[in-house]
Amino acid sequence: MKKNSFMEGSFIATFGIVLCKIIGLIYVIPFYAMISNTGAALYSYAYSIYAVFLSLSTSGIPIAMSKLVSEYNSLEYYYTKEKIFKLGNLMILSLGIFFFLILFFFAPNIASFILGSATGGNSIQDVAFVIRVVATALLIVPSLSVIKGYYQGHKYITPPSIANVIEQLLRVLIILVGCFVSLKIMGLKESIAISISVFAATIGAFLAYLYLYFKMKKNKEDFKSHAHITRNEVKFTTKYLIKQIVLLAFPFIIIDVLKSSYNLVDTLTVVRTLTDLGYASNVSETAFSVIGTWGSKLSMIVISISMGISTSLIPNIASDFIQKKSSSLNTKINQAMQTLLFFIIPMTFGLFFLARPIWIIFYGYNALSIEVFRMFIIQSITFSLITILINIVQTTNKNKIAILTLFLSLILNAILNVPMMYFCEFIGFGGYQGASVATLITQILPCIFLIFYLKKYLHLNYHSTKINGTKIVLATLIMLVSMLILEFIVPLNTMHRIPSILSVLLYTLFGASIYLYIMHKSGVLKQLFGDNILRKLYKARS
Repeated sequence: MKKNSFMEGSFIATFGIVLCKIIGLIYVIPFYAMISNTGAALYSYAYSIYAVFLSLSTSGIPIAMSKLVSEYNSLEYYYTKEKIFKLGNLMILSLGIFFFLILFFFAPNIASFILGSATGGNSIQDVAFVIRVVATALLIVPSLSVIKGYYQGHKYITPPSIANVIEQLLRVLIILVGCFVSLKIMGLKESIAISISVFAATIGAFLAYLYLYFKMKKNKEDFKSHAHITRNEVKFTTKYLIKQIVLLAFPFIIIDVLKSSYNLVDTLTVVRTLTDLGYASNVSETAFSVIGTWGSKLSMIVISISMGISTSLIPNIASDFIQKKSSSLNTKINQAMQTLLFFIIPMTFGLFFLARPIWIIFYGYNALSIEVFRMFIIQSITFSLITILINIVQTTNKNKIAILTLFLSLILNAILNVPMMYFCEFIGFGGYQGASVATLITQILPCIFLIFYLKKYLHLNYHSTKINGTKIVLATLIMLVSMLILEFIVPLNTMHRIPSILSVLLYTLFGASIYLYIMHKSGVLKQLFGDNILRKLYKARS
């Protein structure tokens, strides 16, 4: 197997993640058409709760695995990094089983808290049932995430990316076939169809794990998995390694739980608060489903850029940091941030501008959903930035700063969420926009703090990022103005899917062409990606 460089790894990981998100978006069209708004909300409840417990059982150890494997591999301590992999796998499997049991036995209590006094929608029994079903994924996904971290720690980015695609394809296939058979052929209850849909995560993860496991066994020489212990490695006892995994993983777990808890705050407050404000249950559940699931599926196309960059960034930064290569560290961090801005800023505002036709393509016309999504999509920028910055802080061993920053952000979000819904309702903006506004505020503040903290701690020079970031913002503004002019010629007020598809294609090609042309002329494309990518693009065009 071939190891991947930082930028190559970033592109492969990002491409794999984006492809998975695209697959996850395409299936939404037939899936959403088969279920009601109540079914969509039920799907959102299950995944919102599952995401928090998944973070508890998977976030820390796999990332710790990637970092520790990269460090010990750099030091040529092959026996120790294999021992860490085995210990990490055992620990995370135990966590997965533990949290599966919690979700399974306390599902009715969780369901009751989510729904509160809301009536006329999903029942407590239905919500509890789908939570129990999706909990089965906690028996598989943790081990899958560890083996992905093991590959990434060796800077093998392609196999985990392929596993992601396998997992997503199978999940989507099961969702669509299961829903169609249960609803259209067998005429079963909608809650059964939703349960089949969430169980698809378990099956997809299991088959992806088998792919990585057998590929690892086939290429065991590349991993040096049968290396003998050296004299220098005798000091690394099992107790020491477990302690090292826990100390490194715990902050990652806390941090990822804190990030997931933004959604948990929405899950526990949006429906209850909107109901208290006088909104009908179907309106409250529709607004929540946009924030909790369906809007997130669209925004994940943008957010996946940061996930792809982080996948390659963590082992590379860990390697440079432990070897004290400050110049390389500075270059990679700036390169990562500029690459992130290059993609997420035009993509986010493009989705904002095209919110109406894009929502119609995937979910059909719903004025409330489109309005909620238009505000919700903006936080893709802040969430992507905070993801990259937190990963940099963690990987350079400043876990306390990362935890404290996100903890204060979450507390502020929990404090502001309900008041912001009341405030937005008071000013006529719509109470359903309050959660998105609160999240934006509580993500912007830590982003600003972390940028200045990293500058001082790692002596980073942001000069090139400031210049290229300004160029990216200006190019995005020109793109938006150009698309606004185009709207006078080709209006975006359609309510049907086919005209919406044609409009999105036209506007995307038009806007992207203008943006890329400006980026090329300004020299940003060459600075970020070098001459090779430009030559390949010109060759492909000709």
